[in-house]
Amino acid sequence: MKTSILALSLTTTLAGYAQAETFSADVWADNWFSLAVNGTQVAEDSVPITTERSFNAESFSFDAERPFVLALKAMDFKENDSGLEYIGTGRQQMGDGGVILQVEDSSGQTVVVTDDAWQCLVIHEAPLDKSCESASNPVAGEGACAFEVTEEPANWGSIDFDASAWPAATVHSESAVDPKMGYDQITWDNAGQLIWGPDLETNNTVLCRVVVE
Repeated sequence: MKTSILALSLTTTLAGYAQAETFSADVWADNWFSLAVNGTQVAEDSVPITTERSFNAESFSFDAERPFVLALKAMDFKENDSGLEYIGTGRQQMGDGGVILQVEDSSGQTVVVTDDAWQCLVIHEAPLDKSCESASNPVAGEGACAFEVTEEPANWGSIDFDASAWPAATVHSESAVDPKMGYDQITWDNAGQLIWGPDLETNNTVLCRVVVE
């Protein structure tokens, strides 16, 4: 009887280890991202968000047991809370974002891609009036340059977080996002799509998540 219990225990332990898998991921973001699995960060854009033109792709691997949550935080560059960039120059404008991700298992099969099955919460929106873009002296929080910030929800990347109220990710065309530098270095799955909040220009920080079964 002891041998049977030991054998059963060993089998259960080995089965538990067998559930862990190694996945490979590719992410391209305009301008910056971080990715967590079940609340633990596994990757971050190597180019700081303070860099104006940081268009690059990142490839990496991580271990996880299914089901797991992918929590993707993406940010577009902005000089301040006005949401503008190149302030005070002839190039003053609202930036525009966009992010795409794909994950494959160890056999090379695609496990998940970004699409409208993801849920994305916008936590920084600016300017609230797009006429701010042409203001001669744009001041964050004043007039057309008002902004809206939502606190990042606690534990939003955990498996038991209730994201039922979050809206679906908005899919944007390649022509709308106009991805540059690094995007073409990755062979993207045909099902993968560029996602963001509903407005590429005024949605500056988005939290996107999906459960991988």
